[in-house]
Amino acid sequence: MVSETDQKDITGTTLLTLGARHWCISHKQFWITEPKCKTKVYPDELPNTSVVIVFHNEAWSTLLRTVYSVINRSPHYLLSEIILVDDASERDFLKMTLENYVKNLEVPVKIIRMEQRSGLIRARLRGAAASKGQVITFLDAHCECTLGWLEPLLARIKENRKTVVCPIIDLISDDNFEYTAGSDMTYGGFNWKLNFRWYPVPQREMDRRKGDRTLPVRTPTMAGGLFSIDRNYFEEIGAYDAGMDIWGGENLEMSFRIWQCGGSLEIVTCSHVGHVFRKATPYTFPGGTGHVINKNNRRLAEVWMDEFKDFFYIISPGVVKVDYGDVSVRKALRENLKCKPFSWYLENIYPDSQIPRRYYSLGEIRNVETNQCLDNMGRKDNEKVGMFNCHGMGGNQVFSYTAEKEIRTDDFCLDVSRLSGPVIMLKCHHMRGNQLWEYDAEKLTLRHINSNQCLDEPSEDDKMVPTMKDCNGSRSQQWLLRNMTLSA
Repeated sequence: MVSETDQKDITGTTLLTLGARHWCISHKQFWITEPKCKTKVYPDELPNTSVVIVFHNEAWSTLLRTVYSVINRSPHYLLSEIILVDDASERDFLKMTLENYVKNLEVPVKIIRMEQRSGLIRARLRGAAASKGQVITFLDAHCECTLGWLEPLLARIKENRKTVVCPIIDLISDDNFEYTAGSDMTYGGFNWKLNFRWYPVPQREMDRRKGDRTLPVRTPTMAGGLFSIDRNYFEEIGAYDAGMDIWGGENLEMSFRIWQCGGSLEIVTCSHVGHVFRKATPYTFPGGTGHVINKNNRRLAEVWMDEFKDFFYIISPGVVKVDYGDVSVRKALRENLKCKPFSWYLENIYPDSQIPRRYYSLGEIRNVETNQCLDNMGRKDNEKVGMFNCHGMGGNQVFSYTAEKEIRTDDFCLDVSRLSGPVIMLKCHHMRGNQLWEYDAEKLTLRHINSNQCLDEPSEDDKMVPTMKDCNGSRSQQWLLRNMTLSA
């Protein structure tokens, strides 16, 4: 046993072990939730669950904190088993020491060893294949479950077996392991680069719940580390894409697939699970982090995003050079499940997506007089937009002129708040006003509706920044909106 020695976490933080049965979980019996959740009554006959936890070189402290919190804060009749999947860890205490330790725990704990480093996706597939519970609950290896975390998840699946449910993910500091409650006012989305992001829950979803914060939030995407799913439905819907490597993109791929193929994805606000959010990934990615994630994202884009994959490719031009393998099996799955198009997903599930549903152009905005292009430079909020030589490679020179009359790149919009500028990039707020533009396809002008001025070439004072001037029809106020595509 390792309980009388300090262990170094993967982050480098020293974890003090206390040598007691509950040493690996917080001393408080956490019940961090909406007060009304405590009065909710759940059916006696709930499905049981297998809890699958994948680990790779995890610290003893964080791994056992996860396991003990599952055991101590879950009704045991609902726990079919805990399955620990070791993704080729190299630390000695995760071998026989762990094997001997879990034999004495109160619920069945099974350890499965991957023969070689396979990554989260394939390790989870192995754990799921070995599971016996009616529901599979996936957790990361550095979590802490709170009181009452499990019943709300299982009750929702009992209501509808095609509902995939996530808890509210609370924050555990990777500096001092302090526990901070998460918010029920955010849900999952993504940007043009297919990075998962948390965004405020929109008013339409608040209205649907009629002010009852104990009701689940329908979320377009999930973070992917923590969720429960009916075991049979997991297989029916296509499990994970086994062609993906290690980690990255699998959460969006599953989110798109669930919604487009007839399921639903929810955050169950009466369930809370803490998660250690690390400042940087401590793991190595065979082949390199960027290559792995780009390959995975290409697979999900090719199978699920239809023509909207161009937003991803054009802002991340290097991704089209990545070999993403054969996706014919996944495309056949989509056809067999009779899944809806991505346009349906954007229209019905994620209408406030950073990807516009309707747009006139996607590509460069080139000035006729200077033959230079608008450039978003660093994609930073409240930063001036630039003018540089057009390179035709997408990235910072990609803008979409939308049907809502926004000029946007990802979640930033071209914005002018004062006469004569400056022209800056601000987070799109969808409140129109300073972010509203009218493109005249005959005169080739971009008129800022609020100021009634036109976008013009840079001035002599700053030759890298476009200006705003009274509309006069000059060549310096003419812009070509060129559609581009970098699809392979």
